[in-house]
Amino acid sequence: MRNLTLGSLFDGSGGFPLAGLLAGIVPVWSSEIEPFAIRVTEKRLPQVQHFGNISGLHGAKLPPVDIITFGSPCQDMSIAGKRTGLNGSRSSLFHEAIRFIREMRCASNGKYPRYIVWENVPGAFSSNGGEDFRCVLEAICCSVKDSSISIPRPAGKWTKAGEILAESYSLAWRVLDAQYWVIPHDVGKCQRS
Repeated sequence: MRNLTLGSLFDGSGGFPLAGLLAGIVPVWSSEIEPFAIRVTEKRLPQVQHFGNISGLHGAKLPPVDIITFGSPCQDMSIAGKRTGLNGSRSSLFHEAIRFIREMRCASNGKYPRYIVWENVPGAFSSNGGEDFRCVLEAICCSVKDSSISIPRPAGKWTKAGEILAESYSLAWRVLDAQYWVIPHDVGKCQRS
């Protein structure tokens, strides 16, 4: 049995590849534009290939991976930002990640990626009255199945945890407060600080 492989979009300083490595997942490539962040991952994870700006990448041309992680820019959905949402100049890059995933899935006949992990801020639930999170769920579902999928909005607010179960795929979300979690030196276990 081979290890799962990982590609990281909007990589930052390599948090997802590092977490993957600690869990036995092989980080293969990343996409990032910030020079300092790239230098950090080149130093810590020299085996990871860096491909630069996602806008210039094509999902069919990079090595296919089992897992694609992406923490697309959150500034436009954050309650600390201007709240322009997924149409904002930075948060709209989410759509580039979905395009990239579709290209890779198309090139691999739907085999890769097998898993998609999106990380963002809690403000994504309320951005544009909750419509942005509905669009995120719909875009992810459509990227793995087909473009006819429609996700309804909840009667009230989005819950902090939920799931969508379909015949050939599933999607789940959960809010975690990252400021309280640490990875101890004994890497097999996480604990609350």
